[in-house]
Amino acid sequence: MSQPSIRKIGSADQIPSGYSLDAARRPFMYGKIHRVTVTEARVDYIGSITVDPLMLRAAGILPYTRVDVVNVANGNRLQTYVIEGREGAGDCCLNGAAAHLFAAGDLAIIMAYEDVAAAELPGRKSLAVMVDSKNQVREIWTYDTPTPETVGDSCRHGQAYAQIA
Repeated sequence: MSQPSIRKIGSADQIPSGYSLDAARRPFMYGKIHRVTVTEARVDYIGSITVDPLMLRAAGILPYTRVDVVNVANGNRLQTYVIEGREGAGDCCLNGAAAHLFAAGDLAIIMAYEDVAAAELPGRKSLAVMVDSKNQVREIWTYDTPTPETVGDSCRHGQAYAQIA
């Protein structure tokens, strides 16, 4: 087995850019629904997550898209696909086996990804849909993906989430 090339780093300005913006494809989070309240967890359904179409449209997520779903209350994380619920009803129902990891009232984050050529990432938009406690869309935040040279210019460390009223 070959040995790695090791570069000693004495200061932050000696850290090289590890970014290679080539044709390699990378998963990119293009839309998420942030801190949605789970309205139901139904083991008796075949599978998936049922979501109000208003939230899906706001996040740019189409039905049958594969998504990650994270339970804010307990840290459980799973992959499933989205199906449409009742428009305007605020539906967020975990179905099938996923229902064992969530309960009505839990807060969740639903994230959708697409494969994008690395060279196309800078400037690409990512949407974060903010909902209120009844799962009604209240804000849509748009983030621009930075260039390798500007990574670190928009540090969000310590940014607390303020519940949308």
